[in-house]
Amino acid sequence: MTTIARTWGKTFSYAIRAVCFVHIVHNHVYEFTETRGESMLPTLAATNDYVHAIKKYKDGRGCQIGDCIVAVKPSDPDHRVCKRITGMPGDIILVDPSMKSKVFGSETVGNEKLHLPEDPIGCSEDYDESFDSYIKVPKGHVWVTGDNLSHSLDSRTYNALPMGLIKGKIVAANDFNEPFWGGSKGNFWGFRKIENIYVDEK
Repeated sequence: MTTIARTWGKTFSYAIRAVCFVHIVHNHVYEFTETRGESMLPTLAATNDYVHAIKKYKDGRGCQIGDCIVAVKPSDPDHRVCKRITGMPGDIILVDPSMKSKVFGSETVGNEKLHLPEDPIGCSEDYDESFDSYIKVPKGHVWVTGDNLSHSLDSRTYNALPMGLIKGKIVAANDFNEPFWGGSKGNFWGFRKIENIYVDEK
């Protein structure tokens, strides 16, 4: 009985150590987690995309504009969000750049050239209140948006994100919609690096 008790004791001890190790790694080193939703298309798939997040960027340490991050959703602490940082503390941000296409009836967004009328007569109040609405990102906060602006709940909804809610920076992803090897995204299970797409035009 003593030998059996010792065996069970060692097994239990190793199991506890393993759980503690995984917990420490998950919270302070690395996280592999699933993403869902269309807000980060085309960077991340709507389903079955798993991101690799590095925790040394927790609380926004070392994060830059253009980085993709995993963060706690300010309006729902039980949920995580994957977004791109589009404004750093002190930056002046156009609250909703997607209004540019909504107001003028254009389907182009992002870096696409917009064909705007010379004299926007008859523009709705949305133009004044949203298209021309700017905010200065407060100290200790970042402005985050989805790459797919038309299907994203982000800082435009819940305001600037406290950097303390950032849990890590996304550096890569695996798309499990892809085959194990040689899919349309290459490599195994659609593995690819997640790049910082920010371009300083100054």
